Amino acid sequence: MTNSSIQALSVLTVPAFHDNYLWLIHDGVHAAAVDPGDAKPILAALKANGLKLTAILLTHHHADHIGGVPELLQHYQVPVFGPRNESIAAVTLPVGEGKTIDVPGLALRLSVLDVPGHTMGHIAYLREPAGGEPAWLFCGDTLFAGGCGRLFEGTPAQMISSLGKLAALPDDTKVYCAHEYTLSNLRFARVVEPDNLALQERVKVETDKREHNVPTVPSTIGVEKATNPFLRYREPAIAEQLLRAGRLDRIDTPLATFTALRLWKNDF
Repeated sequence: MTNSSIQALSVLTVPAFHDNYLWLIHDGVHAAAVDPGDAKPILAALKANGLKLTAILLTHHHADHIGGVPELLQHYQVPVFGPRNESIAAVTLPVGEGKTIDVPGLALRLSVLDVPGHTMGHIAYLREPAGGEPAWLFCGDTLFAGGCGRLFEGTPAQMISSLGKLAALPDDTKVYCAHEYTLSNLRFARVVEPDNLALQERVKVETDKREHNVPTVPSTIGVEKATNPFLRYREPAIAEQLLRAGRLDRIDTPLATFTALRLWKNDF
């Protein structure tokens, strides 16, 4: 293995549970695990790829994102980064917006974004564009391919703010969300915005991927802005569709539209 291949960073997809994606950011030698809800697939991926774990990065406190941490720490004594506004016992380095992380063992610098809504302290990690690569966004359960997370703790206004922060990133930013929910999300999106041609094309592309057992993640910010109703809730056609479906009494504010949209998705 050459020095250049060791230094080039890539992201390994590690499926877990029914529909989770765990992520290993690595350089061919060292790796950081993002949201390791289950240790066993991470340990297997490390072994299969000859990697040594050097850090753990957590976005929020839900069990399917942190459940594997204690077992991983039995094998690797590594720092655990996590949201400063949530109580996660394993976190040794609490971080929040404005913090920049130099990930141990890797030539990797990540910025932290506060993105509450799904949970109150949810964070995301952003790798700025580097070496000709677009930015990488590890956003947990805030933004999904074609959707967004349920509001278990936060408010619609918080989620709007969080999604707006992510939507402001460059269009080619790769979106590494934590679940394979894409086709389900897009079925809802087509009901909400049936005349969106970009969405119709995306449904074909993503359906083909799943038929061949290929992950639909990562997506990009540009694709999400063109097809994801939770980034497009200001479009008049979406509010009008909510009215027709009896999900909105009148077209009032973008906040009212977003709130109705998220509630509809909960029941869809």
